[in-house]
Amino acid sequence: MVLRHILALELLKEVSRYLLASPHSRILQRRALNELDDRMLTDIGLTRAAITAGRRGRLRGMMHSHGGADARGTWMSKVDMAKADGVRTDGSARGIIVREATVADMTAVQAIYSHHVLHGLATFEETPPSVEEMLSRRAAVLGAGLPYLTAERDGRIVGYSYATAYRPRPAYRYAIEDTVYVADGLGGQGIGTCLLTDLIARCERGPWRQMLAVIGDSGNAGSIALHRSLGFAPAGTLRSVGFKLGRWVDTVLMQRVLSQGAGVAPEPSTQAR
Repeated sequence: MVLRHILALELLKEVSRYLLASPHSRILQRRALNELDDRMLTDIGLTRAAITAGRRGRLRGMMHSHGGADARGTWMSKVDMAKADGVRTDGSARGIIVREATVADMTAVQAIYSHHVLHGLATFEETPPSVEEMLSRRAAVLGAGLPYLTAERDGRIVGYSYATAYRPRPAYRYAIEDTVYVADGLGGQGIGTCLLTDLIARCERGPWRQMLAVIGDSGNAGSIALHRSLGFAPAGTLRSVGFKLGRWVDTVLMQRVLSQGAGVAPEPSTQAR
């Protein structure tokens, strides 16, 4: 029920964006409303008619009353909503356990990644790295003080995530990039959400202030939706910068504030590595 409640709020967010940005565009409004699931709306006590009738101020009030917006009428991410409402985000209700990756996990991690290398556009690598190379990459992540996580369900590794420095130049030291991969055939089951939620929470306990997502393929709707649901905003698209599997591929950039963001200068005692 908690998951459906959160998903309903995310759908309502998209509808409210259309209604508020284009109050005179019936076409955009109908298109947005058609994407809603009546059962999800029922979970939060709303109807299509109520949304359609909502004026600018009234709609903001509805968003706030249903826990999806803060006092300024801006939308909270799932991570922030979970913190505010005390909702568990570890996936235990679905049998998903997110934990620190171990050396023993890396064979399964390599198998997951190899599939995406050979058959997907999320990564621009074209030759699967060996288990030894994956172990080396994990060691580099941990050596930088960043998390490397795996998702386990029923004793099987079903996905992994980690963070790396966004760029090597020193001034970038407070910006990091996330990576999330889910085993083939297991998309849409909440695994990626659990992994990225935990990754964000761990990184927010460190000195980092911005998290970037560099998403291969502008058609990767699943990854884009996942990041948007957890507070990432579009930051730009690099057109046709990759060529893989016989076609040109875009890269989508998304960005999320961590901790205090740019509002406060970093403390000298918490310098990122």
